[in-house]
Amino acid sequence: MSKARVVADGPLGQTVLDLFDDRVEVLPWSVAINGSNETVDGIYTYGHPHLNGEMLDRLPGVKVISNYGVGVDHIHVRDAAARGIPVGNTPGILDGATADMGFTLLLATARRLIEGDRYARSDEFTTYDPGYMLGREVHGSTIGIVGMGRIGEQIAKRASGFDMQVLYHNRHRKPTAEKSLGARYVSFDDLLRASDYVVLTVPLTDETRGLIGANEFAKMKPTSILINIARGPVVDTVALTEALQTRQIYAAGLDVTDPEPLPRNHPLLTMPNLTIAPHLGSATEQTRQKMAEISVENLFRGLRGEALLHQVNI
Repeated sequence: MSKARVVADGPLGQTVLDLFDDRVEVLPWSVAINGSNETVDGIYTYGHPHLNGEMLDRLPGVKVISNYGVGVDHIHVRDAAARGIPVGNTPGILDGATADMGFTLLLATARRLIEGDRYARSDEFTTYDPGYMLGREVHGSTIGIVGMGRIGEQIAKRASGFDMQVLYHNRHRKPTAEKSLGARYVSFDDLLRASDYVVLTVPLTDETRGLIGANEFAKMKPTSILINIARGPVVDTVALTEALQTRQIYAAGLDVTDPEPLPRNHPLLTMPNLTIAPHLGSATEQTRQKMAEISVENLFRGLRGEALLHQVNI
């Protein structure tokens, strides 16, 4: 019996390849871009390759699209649905790891950890100066969470351990989260004005693209810190660069950028008041193992014509 043929971007991680267990024939992403004269049964998106209806029309035999991760802003889900192709993802398993990363960035940025690390390793550090490299306190401050979904709620839980006042803004109020987490719903503008830390956990949509720009930075405190663990385009990169250069805000911590990665000569990369990570939100051994298991199971279920473990709804 011939193997199913699956187009995937890569290089794929070894965990995914082990789970494939030579049960499928993996084709390069160029097949999705250029089409194929042979049958393609499925698509597996490992990174964030762009996938739209035009590409799907070049692969008329596709039965399923499985995404390694939760966010599917790189996949035109409506185009897939219009062609009867289910799209699978991996929700609910990376919330804690991503929230951990958000708080890591928050703490590191507030306490200027990266600057301190570089200074401690340098020849300049010859004596202790208690007045040098002062940061911002986290405990007892106000955190504003934009997007109170699963990750946002995990952020709020961590904030409570630091005795932070938790504000949030969301498309819809979350009374359960308000009761269990002590979070207070406020307008978007009020959140920007009141928060010491603004944490972005929203999905990338037409409504959230460019959500934080020059107007929003102007409303934030000069002592505030922006943390983005959502998607890069949620923040206007030009406006962020200016806000950090002019000290309109105190600092920023980013796990994602627009574009990603930034050009190596981008001015953001030289700014001491920016802490940046290479999209490590869910990058723990345990979480990535679970992501691989669910995404591969989604793929095989779709290839067999069965219901996916997790299907993205439009």
